[in-house]
Formats: sequence, structure tokens, C-alpha cells
Amino acid sequence: MAALIEAIGIKRKMFFQHEGAPYHALEVEVSRPTARGGQTLVRIKMRNLLNRAVFDKTFKAGEKFSEPDLETVSASYLYADADGYHFMDQQTYDTLTLRSEMIGDGKDLLTDNVIIDVQKFNGNPIGINFPTHVELRVKDTEQGARGDTASGSVTKLATLETGMQIRVPLFVKAGEKIKVATETREFAGRA
Repeated sequence: MAALIEAIGIKRKMFFQHEGAPYHALEVEVSRPTARGGQTLVRIKMRNLLNRAVFDKTFKAGEKFSEPDLETVSASYLYADADGYHFMDQQTYDTLTLRSEMIGDGKDLLTDNVIIDVQKFNGNPIGINFPTHVELRVKDTEQGARGDTASGSVTKLATLETGMQIRVPLFVKAGEKIKVATETREFAGRA
């Protein structure tokens, strides 16, 4: 049997299982009593990894949780169709199919063969994690007019191969590959 984790032992960014579902601790706050005999309470801001819901819950310090059966596998993006988004597991070469709600707005970052991490709970895919940067080709961008830098407008709008639009520096031209920060969705340099 897996080791149990006490509520007082849960730290930020830890994973634990509560009521049969895996959770990710986003913030942890411990309240110690001032009166004798008072109970130490642990307030955890947590994300349910199955439905992505975020909420706060308070537990007694001695409550115990089990470790969830989570694993992360590397997979490369293949294609999308009516069934969902298809990825190839890099170790077993099996095809993993994820529903579009699992991908969310991450679809704007998916290009052929991009490597992502697929998180699995009890062997079933439940979510994805992108690398820090992805490389995307600029499909279309407006021309930078001479003198634009004097007015303080040093960026222009660019449409990328996935349809996502971001602000890029004036020197970026259509057809170039650029790096996009996956967390902020901002230009991060030339590829």
C-alpha cells in the first residue's frame, strides 16, 4: 500500500488523492490555534486534475491522503479529427487520444511532432503539459512601417500557422519560425 500523506505534510505543488480523485496543491496555508486544545487547520487551494476545477478546502492537520497513481509520459502530436487529438507515446508507440476539452486553448500551440507531457491517472490520460516554448511558423503579418519605433509601437500583430494571433517585433516576417512562450502566449525569440 502506498504511503499516506498527512494534511500538515502537504506542500505547494504536491499531488494527493482525496475522495477518489487526484488533486494538485496550488497554495497551502497552516492555521495554528492560539488557545489550548485548539486544532491546527490546513487550508489548501487545490485543483481537481480530472475536471480542472479549483477550490479551497480546509482539513484538520491529522487527516490522511493517499498518493495518486499519476504518471507522466512524453508524446508527440500527430493529428486532430472528430474523435479528438491524437498523440504517439514516445516509449510504447501507442496512440493516445485526448478529448478537445482536455486540450482546451492549448490547441493553438499544437503543431506536427511537438513533444508534450501527457499526465495519466490510473493509466487513463487526464491532461497535458506543454514545454516552456514551442516553435511556430508566422503565416501572416503586417508590414512594419518606417518610423513606427518613434511612436512607441514596436510590435505588430502576427497570425501563426495554428491560427493564434500574437504581437511580434517589427523585424519578424511571414514564413519565419518563432518561439512562443506556452505559459504567456508571447513572442520569445526567433527559432
